[in-house]
Amino acid sequence: MSEQVMPDPVVRVTDARELARDLVVIPNRRVQLVPNIGVIGGAHSVLVVDTGLGVENAETVLRFAAEFAKGRKLYLTTTHFHPEHAFGAQVFGGEATFLVNRAQAEDLKVKGPGYLEMFKELGEPVARRLQGVRPASPDLVYDQEHDLDLGGRVVRLRATGRAHSRGDQVVTVPDADVMFTGDLVEAGQFAIFPWFPPHDTDVSGVRWLAVMRRLAAQSPRVVVPGHGDVGGPRLLADVAAYLESLRDETWIRRDSAMSERTIAEEVKAVMLARHPDWAGQEWIEKGVGCLCAEHE
Repeated sequence: MSEQVMPDPVVRVTDARELARDLVVIPNRRVQLVPNIGVIGGAHSVLVVDTGLGVENAETVLRFAAEFAKGRKLYLTTTHFHPEHAFGAQVFGGEATFLVNRAQAEDLKVKGPGYLEMFKELGEPVARRLQGVRPASPDLVYDQEHDLDLGGRVVRLRATGRAHSRGDQVVTVPDADVMFTGDLVEAGQFAIFPWFPPHDTDVSGVRWLAVMRRLAAQSPRVVVPGHGDVGGPRLLADVAAYLESLRDETWIRRDSAMSERTIAEEVKAVMLARHPDWAGQEWIEKGVGCLCAEHE
């Protein structure tokens, strides 16, 4: 992760915004380690997408969801296993049915404890939020795809395969034409590459690009990124274009005798010139490292 000290990643439900009938997003307000959180309603059930970081944030989200549900059955899903998205799921135990794809369930079990310790090193506010957290076990696990009937509204959960993580999933609401992408997409930010060899090398720039091309072809009306402002299909196209240019600029240099460090420096300069207003520039070099490893 970034070496900088993070601000307190608190979820605030007061800014919740309606995207469609019976469908709201709790925005991250561009605060680091706060995800965009979805609450999707049907006639008899409500689905929450992502929890926020830690017990207190998840309790805030659960209270909001329970009030929103007004007695309807609660479900919880998470876009991937990373702490700000999934490390509050334990709070929903006994209150909601927690379901994810099989690869993400394995990530939670195998890699969750290591990520918990790594995130605690990001500073006191983050460590405090993670006190008492334990990676939760899902109640229901599906393999590649699952259609969740909320009552008059079906939500599609689709595992993408390796991309930003091994267990990414996309959540779409067809009748509202809304797509929740998790960290496959960020708005106004360079793609987050959790490339930490030898500890974690599951991210794949090549596979991520292929996933983004498939998602962009769907052209949903509303795209809810993992972090940053809610947008439209342009967000998907922008991420695909960035990943493609990152791959091309990296691989062109990888074909020469240039060192990986020099490649990273040169590619970073190119990307900053193309996207001077984007945040998260520390992730460019991680992406270069990943793509160097994937170069044939």
